[in-house]
Amino acid sequence: RCPQISLEHEILLHPRYFGPNLLNTVKQKLFTEVEGTCTGKYGFVIAVTTIDNIGAGVIQPGRGFVLYPVRYKAIVFRPFKGEVVDAVVTQVNKV
Repeated sequence: RCPQISLEHEILLHPRYFGPNLLNTVKQKLFTEVEGTCTGKYGFVIAVTTIDNIGAGVIQPGRGFVLYPVRYKAIVFRPFKGEVVDAVVTQVNKV
């Protein structure tokens, strides 16, 4: 019961990453920044499944960084109060 939904995220990229691998860098940064995060509206982002569009970058005045808007699809999980969840514990942290 983990739906796949369309989401948007903005990637801020330092000028040192400009070059022939720019798009791959944007994709990797997207995975790093959104997978494993939790939002109140959509829940826990389990995995990015597809990247639909990487928009034109916008240069940040005075900084040189570029902001890339990215549209992507991701598998999300949002449990509700009272919902029964079947899971396997793979790791336990000391409290």
